Amino acid sequence: MSTENKEIVFAKTLEQVRKKAKEQGNCIAKEQVEEMFAPLALGEEQMNMVYDYLHQRKIGVGEPVDLDAYLEPEERDYLDAYLEALRELPEVSDGEREAITLSAMAGDGDARNRLIQLYLPEVAEIAKLYAGQGVYLEDLIGEGNVAVTAGVTMLGALEHASEAQGMLGKMIMDAMEDYIAQNAEEVKKDQKILDKVNKVAKAADELYEELHRKVTVEEVMQESGLNRRAIEDAIRMSGDKIDSLTH
Repeated sequence: MSTENKEIVFAKTLEQVRKKAKEQGNCIAKEQVEEMFAPLALGEEQMNMVYDYLHQRKIGVGEPVDLDAYLEPEERDYLDAYLEALRELPEVSDGEREAITLSAMAGDGDARNRLIQLYLPEVAEIAKLYAGQGVYLEDLIGEGNVAVTAGVTMLGALEHASEAQGMLGKMIMDAMEDYIAQNAEEVKKDQKILDKVNKVAKAADELYEELHRKVTVEEVMQESGLNRRAIEDAIRMSGDKIDSLTH
C-alpha cells in the first residue's frame, strides 16, 4: 500500500471509529479500535496518536468520559438550571414511552408533543458532546430541539418504535454538527472582513501620519493594494475608524 493510499485509509478508518463510538454512547472498546486499524499495522506511537485524537473528541476508550468536566462554569450553571426545569415534567415508564412513540408514528399530535418533551433531556446530554467547539451550549440545545421537533413528524416512515431513538438521535447530532460547521464558516468570513478593515485602516493611518491630511481612496488603494470597492466596504464597516482619515 502506497503512503498516499495508507493516509486515505487511515483518515477513513478514524472517521469510522468516531462514528462507531457515537453509536455506542460516545465510547468504544480498545479492542474495537485495534481491530478496525489492524489492516494498517500501526505502531505503538501511531496508535497513541489515535487515542489522543479520540480523547480530544471526548470519546472514551474502554469507559465513558466525564463530559461535565469539559464544560465552562457558565455552561454548567445554565445546564443545571435547564435540567432542573425539565425535572418538573412527569416521568414515563419504558412501556409508556413506547406507546407514545407508536402514537406519534401514527400521526397523533399530542403524542408528538409529548415525545418532544421526553427528548429534551437527551438533547441536553448530546449537546455536551459538542461543547467547547466555538458555540454556546444553549444554542446547541436549541438546534437539537428544533431537530427533534422536525423529526417527530417523520416517524411515520419507520416500522418499529425501537427505530425512533436512533433516527432522532442522528438528526440531533447532525443538526448540532451542521450548526458548528456553519458557525466556523461565519467566523472565517468575519475574520476576513476584520483583516480587510484593519489593512485599510492601517494604510489610511500611515498615509495620514505621513501627509498630515486626510487621504483619498485612490491613495489608500495604492498603499494597501486593495481595489476601490474593498476599501469603500471597509470604510463603511468601520464607521468613524477610517472615515475620519479619508475623503
